[in-house]
Amino acid sequence: MKVLTLNTHSWMEENPEEKFEQLAEMILKENYDVIALQEVNQRINSEPGITGDLYCPTTDMTIHEDNFVLRLVDYLAANDAEYYWTWTFCHIGYKKFHEGLALLSKNPILPKDYLVAQFEDAEDHRRRPLLTGLTEIDGQMVRVCSGHYSWWSQEGFVVEWQKTVAALKDSEYPLIVMGDFNNPADTEGYQLVTTSELGLHDTFVSSKQQIGSYTVSKAIDGWKDNKGQLRIDYIFATEEFVPETYQVMFDGISGPVVSDHFGVAVVFN
Repeated sequence: MKVLTLNTHSWMEENPEEKFEQLAEMILKENYDVIALQEVNQRINSEPGITGDLYCPTTDMTIHEDNFVLRLVDYLAANDAEYYWTWTFCHIGYKKFHEGLALLSKNPILPKDYLVAQFEDAEDHRRRPLLTGLTEIDGQMVRVCSGHYSWWSQEGFVVEWQKTVAALKDSEYPLIVMGDFNNPADTEGYQLVTTSELGLHDTFVSSKQQIGSYTVSKAIDGWKDNKGQLRIDYIFATEEFVPETYQVMFDGISGPVVSDHFGVAVVFN
């Protein structure tokens, strides 16, 4: 079982079409079972798109023709790699994008989203949902999640994580929770995740092999004063999943840099 998470920074990068194709080609090469994406955008004023039979809807919002994940699954399908997919809306970004979260899986997805922030205004960047999907991986049913969380604060990350736990704690299926957590390793926010009742372990720590570690290495949106190396993108999992290899992707070593974040891929037993 191989999974990937990436904050795509979609359509906001320099040379976005080139980076989009580099991402797609790496997915074709690595053949991931499940992919979680964040900052999956579409322009507010673009035309409606054609979603196709592999789309598993969880939102009433129209998918536009330039929706990053729609474009991605169409590219993959044209190269004989079919992925079921789902997308949910987070908030309006930069006054021109519908920003969202996405999940892709080789098998059908039963999706559900939860508003985990206390802010509901679509124009408020603090509006944060959690996107979940029940899907089959290697013959077992798994609840996979894609999230993009706020920075540490009592009204930001703390509330969002409490609501995440409430949404997932009664799951009868094992969990893989992925995304951009905006809380570096070994900080209060990180500890809140790893000590929660969900029983999640950090695959970087529990993997038998680590290739790379940090996922942000420069100043970016939300971390404008950053001069260090941050590990803020994670793949957490419940005890059923034993990780063999943790690998930082799209860092200029394991694949080209396609975003202001690097990705993380984990191979499980």
